[in-house]
Amino acid sequence: MFNSVNNPFNRPIESSTSSDSNRQHQQEKKESEKKYLEQEENDEVKLGGLPILTEDEILSMTRGYINNLKQEHEANEKTIKKLDKYLEKFDVKKFMKKNPNLTSPDFYMVMYNETEGLVK
Repeated sequence: MFNSVNNPFNRPIESSTSSDSNRQHQQEKKESEKKYLEQEENDEVKLGGLPILTEDEILSMTRGYINNLKQEHEANEKTIKKLDKYLEKFDVKKFMKKNPNLTSPDFYMVMYNETEGLVK
């Protein structure tokens, strides 16, 4: 009867010594986590490790990309003229300066964005 009056929710009663050890254990755990979080680490991520394209590679890939677009749209004469004009005006140095450190997937993403308006 005494227990149900003092403990109406029937939770186990812990002594003060066990709660002190719990607090100490939790304190130690927090300190170790804090030390772990404060450690200095380099935030460098390398994805795929693909090489950066050279000027010659970008030029040849551009020609190949434009030729593929011309083949896909060979029925549309206006589109082929736009693509030829783009290829004539294409400046590799300016392209590389505008888009530094391109890898192969990056190149195709940039070329798609640049030529999307030409083929529509």
